Amino acid sequence: MGVFELTLLYTGSALLLLFSGMPIAFALGGVAVAFMLIFMPASNLPLVAETLYGELNNFTLLAIPLFILMGAAIGKTRAAEDLYGSAHRWMYKLPGGLGVANVFGCSVFAAMCGSSPATCAAIGGMGIPEMRKRGYSAGLASGLIAAGGTLGILIPPSVTLIIYGVIVEQSIGKLFIAGIVPGIVLTLMFTIYVIFAAIREKRMALRDNPESELLNEERFSWQERWETVPRLLPFIALILLVMVAMYGGFATPSEVAGVGALASLIMVVLIYKVYRWKDIKDILSGTARESCMIMMIIAMAFLFTYVMSYLHITQSAAEWMVSFQMSKWAFLFWVNILLLVLGFFLPPVAIILMVTPVIMPGILAHGFDPVWFGIILTINMELGLITPPVGLNLFVINGIAPDIPFREIMRGVMPFIILMALSIVLMTALPELVMWLPNQLYK
Repeated sequence: MGVFELTLLYTGSALLLLFSGMPIAFALGGVAVAFMLIFMPASNLPLVAETLYGELNNFTLLAIPLFILMGAAIGKTRAAEDLYGSAHRWMYKLPGGLGVANVFGCSVFAAMCGSSPATCAAIGGMGIPEMRKRGYSAGLASGLIAAGGTLGILIPPSVTLIIYGVIVEQSIGKLFIAGIVPGIVLTLMFTIYVIFAAIREKRMALRDNPESELLNEERFSWQERWETVPRLLPFIALILLVMVAMYGGFATPSEVAGVGALASLIMVVLIYKVYRWKDIKDILSGTARESCMIMMIIAMAFLFTYVMSYLHITQSAAEWMVSFQMSKWAFLFWVNILLLVLGFFLPPVAIILMVTPVIMPGILAHGFDPVWFGIILTINMELGLITPPVGLNLFVINGIAPDIPFREIMRGVMPFIILMALSIVLMTALPELVMWLPNQLYK
């Protein structure tokens, strides 16, 4: 059997199992072991355990469960309510101020927990009912939260960027810094769209129903606004602690994750009184479940790519992609299309672990910076979280707002999908938006 036929059989088997609903780790590991038994010498089979242990025996990967613990502790409190309420009081004078408050609530919460579904659930559980009560359309309210939640895998700390950095052997700190400006740009793009969308809906409400709730403007005194600041100070301190420790060169990402996890646990115990064993048990067990799932996926993906490399699939695919006589921009375009299509069906972690080893030689051969491409890839993965049929954030929104039809949610996220695609074009045309900050700090 030739390499081409072997490639089709290997990747097709993996995709078939993934689309069948089998857990990602078992799908990748099962295919890898099966092909080892059939196409590789029997002496390679005892190397499975050594390969899994050797790849997971990486200090950088320790950051993943620790950042998950940090997010789980914060998610157990009323942190999202405090963030959302404070942002709303300070931004209520803006057109669409409530929608803008939700955008900023998503971005700040994402910066603390690093999880898109958690951000959607935490902010959306309060934001969607409040926006709809004040006359926002179901599509705008749900689409805004679904898209805002995707910022969780771009704004550091980001588990996605940690996994990418381990695979391509790039500095995790540099990747985190590179995600800051694009995260701010995406937040501003979402904010501008929400303002214009709210103005449009307000005009339509005035035309169709002069008594619409969207026309009733809330007012907050300066005292009511300032009284929210003490609730924000612990989160600001936590974010500053993580940022200064990491970007100031005082600690590695894994050490920073440990500090952040410990600080978040202390914060929820002292400030939010989350000290009962039931609450602590929920935080620890949730962290253990999610961490084990991600670590199993990473381990099996490394085994999957090891078999790919042994069977010369990775090398042949890389040579095949580079052999095409196309410009670097055409190559990047088709890579983005591939990532976008895969994002329709697979979660970000699976795509990064399966595809990155194949496309990275072509990316480097065409002169693209791997740190810059990591941000482009991450934004593309964000698109996958809000595109059907398996866009995770869409189902989170459908779960917390079951009365909103799925077609309305899809209609609401479409403008944000366009904005995120435009952001990829913007980062490609102006790579300095991604690279300026890390280049300044990592001269």
